[in-house]
Amino acid sequence: MASDEPKAKKPKLSEEEKPEPPPKENAVKISTNSLFGMGNPLLDICAVVDKDFLDKYSLKPNDQILAEAKHKELFEELVKKFKVEYYAGGATQNSIKIAQWMIQEPHKVGTFFGCIGKDKFGEILKQKAEEVHVDAHYYEQDEEPTGTCAACITADNRSLVANLAAANCYKKDKHLDLEENWKLVEKAKVYYIAGFFLTVSLESILKVAKHASENNKLFCMNLSAPFICQFFKDNLMQVMPYVDVLFGNETEAAAFAKEQDFDTKDIKEIARKAQALPKDNKKRQRVVVITQGKDETVMAQSDKIETFPVVKTDPKYIVDTNGAGDAFVGGFLSELVQEKPLDQCVKAAHYAANVIIQRAGCSFPEKPDFK
Repeated sequence: MASDEPKAKKPKLSEEEKPEPPPKENAVKISTNSLFGMGNPLLDICAVVDKDFLDKYSLKPNDQILAEAKHKELFEELVKKFKVEYYAGGATQNSIKIAQWMIQEPHKVGTFFGCIGKDKFGEILKQKAEEVHVDAHYYEQDEEPTGTCAACITADNRSLVANLAAANCYKKDKHLDLEENWKLVEKAKVYYIAGFFLTVSLESILKVAKHASENNKLFCMNLSAPFICQFFKDNLMQVMPYVDVLFGNETEAAAFAKEQDFDTKDIKEIARKAQALPKDNKKRQRVVVITQGKDETVMAQSDKIETFPVVKTDPKYIVDTNGAGDAFVGGFLSELVQEKPLDQCVKAAHYAANVIIQRAGCSFPEKPDFK
């Protein structure tokens, strides 16, 4: 029976004396450089512009295009005329920085390789990567300027103009093969490369993918865009045997299925068939994860197909869905690198994507609120 005696008050502990909180259930101690990404680094330059600016460069209010000769002056003019914000961007770099944001500590869990120019935008990109605690090791060359992506905002619309420039110039022998860089690759246990990089350096992807496979580490890839599945099919299929986790959205999955003669438009069936494609490392079953915007996410592993509902968001809070796919992957990787169960990886992926669509660009608050 409980005693009625008054309990002595516990003395308050100072911050220094407070015991550390117990580690999260199933948490694995995570070290720097555990997660490796390689891709096309772009400096995102975001600004609110006027209709005259869009008209001058023949831009639609809501579009994603590659820069042409007529857009040559756009980037400098954007910086001169409008109040701009800079972010470290590009698909893979976005995913690595989101994963790092979700993990928080330690800093520099994520390593990133890519090519930039020796110029002002390159210096800003290095600074921005550092600010989000990503351990970026860029190959710097002076033949092409640093890749940029202008985000021209008008009301609720964003017109994106990407100039890959230096991002297209990555060289395996000039960077990846260097001893100090390869050591960083060897430190990692999870690898992620977006399909866009298949257009730049297939040999670099294959070197990393084979290393992962031979050492029973996790190699993840993204279909990235329908044109990758169509026009870079041969490159993609050279890498596919090494892919442990394959990401894509419903449009990319449909293009992939068509190119692979899967003879189905059913997303679950496409995931199942992609999962069953030949694989080099037999110790790990491939996992295929397909997102469908606001509809359920589909995951195929071994003989199982699972679906996961997406976090519902009131449309009035949705600011910009452009970074949702990159954020989804970043959230997923943040848990994968901590060896969490796959359903927890999807939960984190949905959380990260939900945060990013409520903000302009691939940006985030100081700390995640993910449990």
